[in-house]
Amino acid sequence: MKTTRLAVLIVAGAVALTSGPILADQDVRHVPDRDIPVPATVSPATQAVIARPLSPTWNEHPKSAEEWKVLIARVADNVVATLPDLRQRLGVKVEPTVIGGVKAYVVTPESIPETNRNRLLVHVHGGGYVFGPGEAGTREAILMAGYSGMKVISVDYRMPPDFPYPAALDDAMVLRAEKEGLPLPAATAPGTPWSDMTKTGDTYFTNEMVDNVLVSNDGWLGDAANLYANGHNLKDPMLSPV
Repeated sequence: MKTTRLAVLIVAGAVALTSGPILADQDVRHVPDRDIPVPATVSPATQAVIARPLSPTWNEHPKSAEEWKVLIARVADNVVATLPDLRQRLGVKVEPTVIGGVKAYVVTPESIPETNRNRLLVHVHGGGYVFGPGEAGTREAILMAGYSGMKVISVDYRMPPDFPYPAALDDAMVLRAEKEGLPLPAATAPGTPWSDMTKTGDTYFTNEMVDNVLVSNDGWLGDAANLYANGHNLKDPMLSPV
């Protein structure tokens, strides 16, 4: 008798779960239009970042190497203009250097605690493998050095359109070091890592038009993937580690 009652309850539950509006089929989950509020559980400064409008460049589609260079330079100029004030406020100095033939920047805070004297943070800047050339790529490193009190090496790795894959891996990336059996860092902390260039992962869809920086793979981001890959299969583990 107990077994029979349990079976009835399971069937009833299954009916209840499927009796509402059909919001899914075999391949797609259909989500109703909705508004997503800015969370009140974060600081006012973070709320302001989340509430910003979509990046004004997200849907640009450069058609040539020259158009890419113009867009990259325009974005870089806007960033570089903000850096002197940022360096001053955080008490950080930035010096260009070359390490093993690769351009980089040494980013040093005014005061380094004793616990950080023998620590080094190697910074590989973001930007979809196309944005952030030269000094423009040091903004994240300045923040890291200023807030952590740690010396930072920011790698100015080569990027498209002049230097597509595998130039960036040759210059800086942990995947190449691991493949060649080189010494690896004690830890890595990927921030928005482009671990899937194929628009396969679900966050490409759940974060679309919610992420106000990258916004959508259908903007410049998808074009940048192809520009960087330079004809190589986007499923190559050196391009999409997942």
